[in-house]
Amino acid sequence: MTTVMISYSSLFVLLLGVSLSFAQVKIFNLRASDLPSDLLGITDGYVKVFCGPAALGETTVKDNNANPWWEEEFTYFKAQENDVLRLEVFDEDFLIHDLLGVCQRKLRVGSYKHDCYLEKGGTLHYEYTLSAPVQK
Repeated sequence: MTTVMISYSSLFVLLLGVSLSFAQVKIFNLRASDLPSDLLGITDGYVKVFCGPAALGETTVKDNNANPWWEEEFTYFKAQENDVLRLEVFDEDFLIHDLLGVCQRKLRVGSYKHDCYLEKGGTLHYEYTLSAPVQK
């Protein structure tokens, strides 16, 4: 008869790995309307994209455009339902990049379109799709 000993930490890691389920989130069709001007002129806008603890990247800067449309799409393969999707909209200036607003929401399975009203004016429009989780 053979006795197998498993440490509590090994068992915890094994159980944690079994219980996690991941999904794919895709963020796309990012555009803004009526972004505010500042002393330096019309907004040079861009967006930073985060999902849960992960920074997914940022869009290109759209110079002198109060109504930019960004072509970038962002995909994250370790998303989970209820992770927070955070989009930060900035105006790029010479020395300081002004934060125009932050959009946050908990992810749900499915496809959604959202409008987010920015603190300093303007609206960010975006879409996301979260696939059903796959057990890992």
